[in-house]
Amino acid sequence: MTSHDTTAPTTPRELADAYVRDLAELNPILSTALGMRPHEDRVPDLSPSGYAAHRELAERTLAALDALPDSSSELEVRCATLLRDRLGVVIEAHEAGDHLREIRNIFGPPQALRSAFMLMPAATGEDWAAIERRMARVGEAFEAWTRTLDEGRSRGLLAAPRQVRELAALLQEWVSSDWFADFVRKGPATSADSLSRAAASATEATSALRAYLLDVYLPDAEGTPDAVGEERYRRSARQIIGADVDPREAYAWGWSEYLRIRAEMETLAEKILPGSTPVQAMRHLDEHGTLVHGVEDVRVWLQDMMDEAIRDLDGTHFDIAAPLRTVEAMIAPPGSAAAPYYTRPSMDFSRPGRTWLPTLGRTSFPVYDLVSTWYHEGVPGHHLQLAQWVHVAPQLSVFQTSVGSTSGATEGWALYAERLMDELGYLDDEARMGYLDAQIMRAIRVVIDVGMHLELTIPDDSPLAPGQVWTPELAEEFFAMHSGRPADFIRSEIVRYLGWPAQAISYKLGERVWLEGREAARAAHAARGDAFDLKEWHMKALSLGALGLDDLATELARL
Repeated sequence: MTSHDTTAPTTPRELADAYVRDLAELNPILSTALGMRPHEDRVPDLSPSGYAAHRELAERTLAALDALPDSSSELEVRCATLLRDRLGVVIEAHEAGDHLREIRNIFGPPQALRSAFMLMPAATGEDWAAIERRMARVGEAFEAWTRTLDEGRSRGLLAAPRQVRELAALLQEWVSSDWFADFVRKGPATSADSLSRAAASATEATSALRAYLLDVYLPDAEGTPDAVGEERYRRSARQIIGADVDPREAYAWGWSEYLRIRAEMETLAEKILPGSTPVQAMRHLDEHGTLVHGVEDVRVWLQDMMDEAIRDLDGTHFDIAAPLRTVEAMIAPPGSAAAPYYTRPSMDFSRPGRTWLPTLGRTSFPVYDLVSTWYHEGVPGHHLQLAQWVHVAPQLSVFQTSVGSTSGATEGWALYAERLMDELGYLDDEARMGYLDAQIMRAIRVVIDVGMHLELTIPDDSPLAPGQVWTPELAEEFFAMHSGRPADFIRSEIVRYLGWPAQAISYKLGERVWLEGREAARAAHAARGDAFDLKEWHMKALSLGALGLDDLATELARL
């Protein structure tokens, strides 16, 4: 797949991959993530004209898709459906000016640029030369982004002050920890001086961006509400989840899930620590449960857990191809968000899939809340799905196995994977409390994400503030009442939901689709008199590639 391929696409899959090639030219971070250009040293154009180029590419590709003849191939039809949907949301979001106010505490433009360095090859002098060139251009990217934010200011499209202050604090952490300089210290001694200069320029640019946010942008942003309202919320859901979500139905269902999981947790808490609430039982496990001491020790522990899951699940519940059997547990760098995360392998598997644990300054780690989380992030969660997509990319398309993915399908699978490991008996009482803690967190996410953005009323059977309208403060207090997570994590989560509307609901809504799809497929097999093979269903489902949540429900039921 090369960027200079000029052959006119004749099928949706060919067109989809041509779109990926062109998109990688516009967004060099994507080029790095996919491993398309090993010594990629460019930075994305984050200026208004750069964003306009993304919209123009989407419009051209959509016109080309409309001009293609209809296909009878199921693969081509599925790809065309996905491509049309994803191009549509790019155009819709640009028309609304959402890119002009994309300030948040996780996965925003500055965070994506920093993360690109951690995805770059770093084994040879040539690798480090590319890192140096890109790092020297960080200021160029940040300055272009301020022009985009300035256009948003001029049009009255602003991020809420909470998001501005949070990003400014994050940037200060990068500066205070000297992150860029620390990163290049791993480079060759022969390039130490030039790498140090590039790092210094990136740090200076980070300080300048922080000053712009606080001194220039924030005064104009004051008074911008945290809540985005129903129109923007639905638009964000289409973009993130690939479904036209009814927020109020999701809110009511999320509340019913919260009540169901809370009851399970109360029963288990009584078993772990008689007379305790779930939170008290988790506080007990923080001190008296199984702990791993040391940052490197917990990394090794997580690595061993994923390796063991691969050995156990391969051939029993999945057929795990050889390239997928490598996944690396990593410690997230300072200045990362509070939640663990996963990064995909490159398209040639030269860079493996990786799970990342933010330590938040801790050196001792209770394992009860790590077990199901690593089944979610690693195996059989994100890694098995997203690495399997890379494995089947030649049969589908690179678009269907990377750029076209939606959070509903991916986070839904990862949450399904946690439940699967519970169903298979992998969770003891401690780990099951952590699993239920994660489950109730995802249900609460649905409730407070929708509740805050649409300013809905808290249900009458709530233990906190029934009948009042959700606010960030009430959401944080409600979350803390039901979670074993530390206070800084909970605070980070609330800021995340407010800055990234509808992303938080993708987990539980996605899991619901995966579970309903499995049961629909099981029922269809039974109606035909066929045996239902769960391993076969898993592999077919994981080999579908990306789908929006609405289309995923249909496809899963057919398998």
